[in-house]
Amino acid sequence: MRVTATTEAAASTAADTVVVGLIEGEGIPHDLDGGPLQALVDAGEARAKPQHLAVAHVAGKRWILVGLGTREALDAEALRLAAAAAHGRARDLGAEVLTWELPHKAREHEPARAVVEGTLMAAYRFTEARSSEDDGAPSAVRELIVSDHADQADAVAGAVIVTEAVNRARDLQNAPANRMTPTALGQRAQEIAAAHGALTCEVTGRAGIEALGMGAFAAVAQGTDEEPALIVLRYEPADAAGPVLGLVGKGVTFDSGGISIKPAGSMADMKYDMTGGAAVLEAVGAIAELELPVRIVAVVGATENLLGPRAMKPGDVFTTAAGKTVQVDNTDAEGRLVLADCLHHAVTLGAERLVDAATLTGAIMSTLGRVYSGLWVDDEPWAAEVQGAAAQAGELVWRMPLHERYAELVKGSVADLANQAAPRTGASSTAAEFLHNFTGGVPWAHFDIAGTAWDSGRAYAPKGGTGVMVRTFVALAKRVAQAPQ
Repeated sequence: MRVTATTEAAASTAADTVVVGLIEGEGIPHDLDGGPLQALVDAGEARAKPQHLAVAHVAGKRWILVGLGTREALDAEALRLAAAAAHGRARDLGAEVLTWELPHKAREHEPARAVVEGTLMAAYRFTEARSSEDDGAPSAVRELIVSDHADQADAVAGAVIVTEAVNRARDLQNAPANRMTPTALGQRAQEIAAAHGALTCEVTGRAGIEALGMGAFAAVAQGTDEEPALIVLRYEPADAAGPVLGLVGKGVTFDSGGISIKPAGSMADMKYDMTGGAAVLEAVGAIAELELPVRIVAVVGATENLLGPRAMKPGDVFTTAAGKTVQVDNTDAEGRLVLADCLHHAVTLGAERLVDAATLTGAIMSTLGRVYSGLWVDDEPWAAEVQGAAAQAGELVWRMPLHERYAELVKGSVADLANQAAPRTGASSTAAEFLHNFTGGVPWAHFDIAGTAWDSGRAYAPKGGTGVMVRTFVALAKRVAQAPQ
């Protein structure tokens, strides 16, 4: 979809359809002669109830009036949802060019960014696996124009870059696992690096992973014939400032659970167990396209977790690259094994701040559902930066506890550590404490996105991959670039 900004009045643009947001108790700011839009409000057909839609045909254009709720409750998420609802109706009605008239006095909510995000995410469709793109859905809206008194060109351009990165991450999530292999994920990283002069990429296979002493990562990869991939992206612009930001992502492209096999009913969706890796890769691509002045080392551990004659077994012990030994009490707790070596590797490569994202534990869904991502942070200034970035991005996160009593639970009986705490309580926090052993004293944050990565139910990402954490990672990179040396 082509997206542009204009200071031209919405009614004067080349759009066939114009969207106007309704705020409770406030009139139509730029109604047409005779007040036809206000008449819809007065008749009760158009209402300010959030996402309520009404349609009018006036002055040669189609008008969609969408409810935004009260002024007090209006925020960026309300605008994203309204934009998604309006896009759906516009698409159903056959609109080709859509103009959004931004609501007045809403600058603090970055309305241009929110409208672009809501529209482009709602317009997303995964068609790669279809023999024809004609899946019976209505034709796509081909252009969005954002109309405002102030010039919103920069805000719109930036929002397009980030939102397209979100949708590319969703493509990686939604791709079937027989196509989105670790090798394919590595190839995507190489494509991203090739498009930006300040980016370099290195992809290391099984032999290299073993040579680096990554016994935990290599153990997970034992059960599959697919070549694993240790993916490293470096972003080093000439004008970089602030500490080196380490982004680490779990890239398990299919997770059967291994010998501790998952229930069959939920296994088909386990292609999205690489969401953290997808978010890292596409966020780095967006950061490079935005030319943000920050140094980044990004590490993604990509593999399948399958059953096979060489697959790791419960009771096996492996040595990580950090030198710590780990006993495998459950082969379905594989993500932390991959991340342990990847976090250590990021520190080895010079990361001075760390953040990882992983669909790590089913337990986080029992705690936070599909609403919040869990967040663990071991440094208060870093926590403020990470939480601030998530809030700015509009992604909900909830701070969870790190504590020595959780750390005690992941001590092994025959090795230094166990990959699953015996009582199986506090499972998300014990998993975080396991990872904490591999952060090298660098300020670190961990996102457990098992609940928010898939089927969010939001109007802009109701089914399938959500691209979660791409927006937060980009916002965090902006904040790190502004941090004092």
